[in-house]
Amino acid sequence: MFKVEQAQMRPVSCFRLYRSAFKRPATMDIRPNHTIYINNMNDKVNKDELKRSLYALFSQFGQIVDIVAMKTSKMRGQAFVVFKELAASTNALRQLQGFPFYNKPMRIQYAKTDSEVIAKMRGTYGDKDKKKDKKKKVPEVLTSLAKKPGPVALTPQTNSPTAPVQDNPPNYILFLSNLPEETNEMMLSMLFNQFPGFKEVRLVPGKHDIAFVEFEGEALAGVAKDALQGFRITATCAMKITYAKK
Repeated sequence: MFKVEQAQMRPVSCFRLYRSAFKRPATMDIRPNHTIYINNMNDKVNKDELKRSLYALFSQFGQIVDIVAMKTSKMRGQAFVVFKELAASTNALRQLQGFPFYNKPMRIQYAKTDSEVIAKMRGTYGDKDKKKDKKKKVPEVLTSLAKKPGPVALTPQTNSPTAPVQDNPPNYILFLSNLPEETNEMMLSMLFNQFPGFKEVRLVPGKHDIAFVEFEGEALAGVAKDALQGFRITATCAMKITYAKK
């Protein structure tokens, strides 16, 4: 779990650091960044569940390096997602702007500074020490928390199953298997809701590793099936999708 230094736990100073670096300018005024800042999220969601759901939703756009979410009163309902590739963060920002996440439309913009993880990858970590005379610095909260990975499995996304999946005749209902234990209805709904014709997700009581997803037609179900075949909600569980038996 993430650890926050005692000095950073003071809500006033923490909020000032956050506010100075992440005022609400228009997205176009901020240069593209590997890190995106998300707010207007449901602040009642458990932090670990929030991070898992963010990973499930955003990892389809590219490899995620880190996800930072905090439980302090001033930072609830907000998170940072760090992508390895700039194109991935840009695509995620454009595609998911306003996406209904736990019944609230997400507001997404580029973070104003690189995360510490990306700075180290670029070899520019430490350059900020040479610019101490500038008023704006990388928020201590973000840089300190980015050092340690959270419980979310931050691994490269792959949608290619290692072996062909034996299938049934086309059906408007999909059968999902090999789902991780932490899978919930909201996670799956967010994944499949992006495809036209999505109707609902049905979990099976007492069976955490399987579920059904219904679409308006066979062709629409097939599109989602092909796109998400092998999607990894966690590092060890590549989702298997087949047509449900009629």
